[in-house]
Amino acid sequence: MSIFHAARAILFIDGVREKSHYCVGMYLEKYVEQGLLEKHWVMIFDRMRSIRHADQYSFYSTHTTEEIQSYIDTAKEFVERMKKLLKSCIGSKLKNTK
Repeated sequence: MSIFHAARAILFIDGVREKSHYCVGMYLEKYVEQGLLEKHWVMIFDRMRSIRHADQYSFYSTHTTEEIQSYIDTAKEFVERMKKLLKSCIGSKLKNTK
């Protein structure tokens, strides 16, 4: 969920509110097209979205301790990358208002 909410923060800076995990991932593509975000972050978002969906709506969870730690590490990296993107977006918006 930290990945989802970090990505949603990017939408909020643009004045967009979205609750769909799928649509948030699609919106991030805008930043890839602008050269502000690397494509692999969108791929990570989609992979983690799929894992979350399977866990949320399935009766079985078969993740190892190592996989879970990997997911946590990935989430931390993703949140940090979104923070950098947010700072970039805020700086850009401030320049445009002057």
